[in-house]
Amino acid sequence: MSRVGRKPILVPAGVEVTVNEDNQVAVKGPKGTLTNEFSKEMTIKIENNEVVVERPNDLPQMRALHGTTRALINNMILGVSQGFRKTLNLVGVGYRAAAKGKGLELSLGYSHPVLINEVKGITFTVEKNTVIHIDGIEKQVVGQVASEIRSKRAPEPYKGKGVKYSDEVVRRKEGKKS
Repeated sequence: MSRVGRKPILVPAGVEVTVNEDNQVAVKGPKGTLTNEFSKEMTIKIENNEVVVERPNDLPQMRALHGTTRALINNMILGVSQGFRKTLNLVGVGYRAAAKGKGLELSLGYSHPVLINEVKGITFTVEKNTVIHIDGIEKQVVGQVASEIRSKRAPEPYKGKGVKYSDEVVRRKEGKKS
């Protein structure tokens, strides 16, 4: 059984957390502001510079919601204080990325360039034409944008060409034997 929900969340200096009566949590920090509305069953309190989430009973649905609520609030606090980053690598001859305005232009071996439009709250940084950094304060949005870019040309198992996460290990297959 997970005990994630019972751990209090420490609020770092420079971050301000407010909870409304209808469980709407607003987190304000140096990188921006995030708001989210949580289930009315959960009790969210701020005590001694810590956020505490409590559940009404031990039903399986309430236990799951307890841990999820605590994790989402923790991600909001981390996002406005530190931010989140995903790094993608382009592997392959001629595969390159370029910043185009606030979006991206990718050359991925197709007959046309792949354009990624700007996303609100996300910044793209291109390093050495083959490394893309995706930064933002919302963990879910950063991961979603990174996943969408990766899906444009996922790494293939024979030569490892494609767009991959920096920490991803592509399992290679042996080629055809002659």
